[in-house]
Amino acid sequence: MATAVTETPLTAEEFRRLPDDGRPRELKRGRVIPTNLPVPRHGEICVQTVYLLRSFLEDHRLGRLVSNDSGVVTEHDPDTVRGPDVAFYGFKRVPPGPLPQGYLSVVPELVFEVRSPGDRWGQILARVSEYLEAGVSVVCVLDQMTERCHVYRNEEEIQVFLPDQDLTLPDVLPEFRVVVRRFFT
Repeated sequence: MATAVTETPLTAEEFRRLPDDGRPRELKRGRVIPTNLPVPRHGEICVQTVYLLRSFLEDHRLGRLVSNDSGVVTEHDPDTVRGPDVAFYGFKRVPPGPLPQGYLSVVPELVFEVRSPGDRWGQILARVSEYLEAGVSVVCVLDQMTERCHVYRNEEEIQVFLPDQDLTLPDVLPEFRVVVRRFFT
């Protein structure tokens, strides 16, 4: 009779220490899951998002940005580590100065995810829910097919900003205002 082998779930720290094998991956409930490499258009929208937010933060020293799928621990026991496209940490959560080694002990206040043509809304909404449950205040989904920005907050109605509307995020970035179309140019 064959005996089933059970895999012990990894912690976020064990996941962080895995050697880089060149393949993108995340940790979901202790299990390593492969992710697809995004296409260049996805990366272009991410860069534009960082540019717009960073330009604002140059004049409004409110916090810092991370991108390039920097790991965010969204669940514990078993651990989940996600890589948002762009994340903002206010200085109240992460003070100025060099970031510590490893994953941060807090989640960002704001996350931007870019929806690519192959992404299904069900998967996107599951990630949005996971971020909000972990304590992220605002999750923005930039939909490159419609050039709209969908904004999610816990216990609030979804806001959808059309291409010619100004995106504002007064609860996390006071005075921030950008025409949505600019994320896609």
